[in-house]
Amino acid sequence: MRRMFASLAVPNYRIYFTGMTVSNMGQWMARTAQSWLVLTVLTDHSATALGTVTALQFLPTLFLMPIAGKLADRFPKRRILMLAQLVGLIDAAVLSTLVITGVAELWHVYLIATIDGVGSSFDSPARQSFVSEVVSGRQLSNAISLNSASFNMTRLLGPGLAGVLIAIIGTGPVIAVNTVSFAAMIICLALLKTRDLATPARAKDGGSIHEGLRYVRRRPDLMVLLAIGFAVGGLGFNFQISNAVMTTGIFHRGSDAFGLLDSIMGVGALAAALWSAARHGPRIRHMIISMAAYTVLGLVAAFSTNYWVFALLQAPIGLATITALVTGNTLLQSHTSASMRGRVLSLWMLMITGITPVVSPVVGHLGDWLGPRATVMFGVVCVGISTVIITWVIMHTDSLRLRFASHRRGWWYLERRRVTDEITMPVK
Repeated sequence: MRRMFASLAVPNYRIYFTGMTVSNMGQWMARTAQSWLVLTVLTDHSATALGTVTALQFLPTLFLMPIAGKLADRFPKRRILMLAQLVGLIDAAVLSTLVITGVAELWHVYLIATIDGVGSSFDSPARQSFVSEVVSGRQLSNAISLNSASFNMTRLLGPGLAGVLIAIIGTGPVIAVNTVSFAAMIICLALLKTRDLATPARAKDGGSIHEGLRYVRRRPDLMVLLAIGFAVGGLGFNFQISNAVMTTGIFHRGSDAFGLLDSIMGVGALAAALWSAARHGPRIRHMIISMAAYTVLGLVAAFSTNYWVFALLQAPIGLATITALVTGNTLLQSHTSASMRGRVLSLWMLMITGITPVVSPVVGHLGDWLGPRATVMFGVVCVGISTVIITWVIMHTDSLRLRFASHRRGWWYLERRRVTDEITMPVK
């Protein structure tokens, strides 16, 4: 238990963790309210419109994330985070006002989602890499896992609470809660004691994007991690759309049932994050196994005819998804030079969210064309095929050799034939 929460012994991290948790709670509630607003108030259950909102929210990532990573390696990350939170606060205030006054239209949501995406593009790499300044290197893995635990604990509570509140007070006031959560994060960032923060390593190359890409190309281990992030986060993480259309189109349920799905998924996701915080170290085999589990569980969920069966499957699906993503994030940060961390993490976030502007409309159209079950099957097929391809590539790459060894504790281990970095990535 002590190992699980070791990073909370650091005063600055406790403050940061508190602000982040409050902010995450508000954002999960607002996301649920926004999805419900688009699906039931501004449209007649249009999966395409919901997919478009999601796409616009992540579209800036496609263009701005590499620049954001460069800035995170050159400028103080805390200031970047505070500015990004301010953008989110203004967005939430404007949207909630439009909804409460009854003048909100679909194009308003489209525009605000796009602006919110701009702020998030700069927030993500700075937030991910800022952790290494708040805690020491030996606590980094634990802190990353606790960050994920915060994200998924609020995912567990936020959507369910939002679903109940939407039924009582409507979507506008629920979105308004997000303005308070952004303000809380800004205050906590301001309260951090700067003298206790680690001095960040400044990029000697001026934060060149090209140098960041060259660094990753020379690292086949990082390429594998980015590919897994692309498969799971970019192609498989479509629950915001699939859960919404399955709730209304297949099970004919209301906002409370929709919110409950995210909350149940949050149970598994939270378990994955806490397990990651307690374990000795991340292993790449955890990611491969998680991808295979996602494929099987998603297939069963896609053909579920009972709401409660579908709902209960969300927990192990959340466990598999977050295990893969937290493990990948931890391995990337642990095995990347400090001066390159912002740019490498921006590529990681680009793999996870950058393709969303393309995937979300496709998933939405599939839902309108083939039915809600197709939105679930899209992720199942993509992740299943990716699991096979990535495993095959690892086993047939000269610089990375995946070997099965029954005499070893793990199912497999990774042999680095050509040393490309001073750190060898653990796999077994």
